[in-house]
Amino acid sequence: MALDKATVQKLAEHLDQAETQRKEVVKITDDHPDLDWDDAYAIQDALRAIKVARGTRIAGLKMGLTSHAKMKQMGVVDPVRGFLTDYGQVADGGECDTAGLIHPKVEAEIAFVTKRALSGPGCHIGAVLAATDFVVPALEVIDSRYLNFKFDLKSVIADNTSAARYVVGGNAGDAVGMDLKNLGVVMEKNGEVVATASGAAVLGHPAQSVAMLANMLGARGEEIPAGTLILTGGVTEAVAVAKGDVINVRYQHLGSVSVRFV
Repeated sequence: MALDKATVQKLAEHLDQAETQRKEVVKITDDHPDLDWDDAYAIQDALRAIKVARGTRIAGLKMGLTSHAKMKQMGVVDPVRGFLTDYGQVADGGECDTAGLIHPKVEAEIAFVTKRALSGPGCHIGAVLAATDFVVPALEVIDSRYLNFKFDLKSVIADNTSAARYVVGGNAGDAVGMDLKNLGVVMEKNGEVVATASGAAVLGHPAQSVAMLANMLGARGEEIPAGTLILTGGVTEAVAVAKGDVINVRYQHLGSVSVRFV
């Protein structure tokens, strides 16, 4: 690590305040160009600890930048991981308050819920499918705290991968009995189609995203616990939204999920 513990804590507090006070900040590597991968995740860990100490419940895990379209959009080449919060959940068909967000964007996702723990190294798609209780349609509202949504990979890791809000649909499916690789997804914004994709957009198969997460955690001596909700990453590039917009996403075999921005 290039940063000491005091600097890690200071940067975590800085990013937490950016979120809670709804203010944009410059990416942290501007002031700390030597920040390394371990530093980035250490800042994310410290950010998580700040939230938990405040009473936040960690509601799940997430992968980000897992689609080639999203990687191209953000100019990065490697997926990242983060966490979900209880205050971030919005009911399917419910309202998402834009007053608490800076510059929200939405992306369609396929979410997994585990019935057994998963650990790496060596976790693979087969192990993920066997350990999955069910899959559900989901969408994530991302909201980078960085100025003009501009960041590098290390900065976005520290910022909990731009996590903000998420919606989980009510139709659950069997991961083993479903062709998740070819599962079709159609996103509509205010009744007009703005994106289409298939599950293969996420690392070739969305279960591969969960396997990668298990292996990333395994390298730290951690695992994905049973009963964990995991967002596997956007299948399309993120779509900007504002007050008054309605997003509806239709999933082959899994119904739909929607949210209104107010």
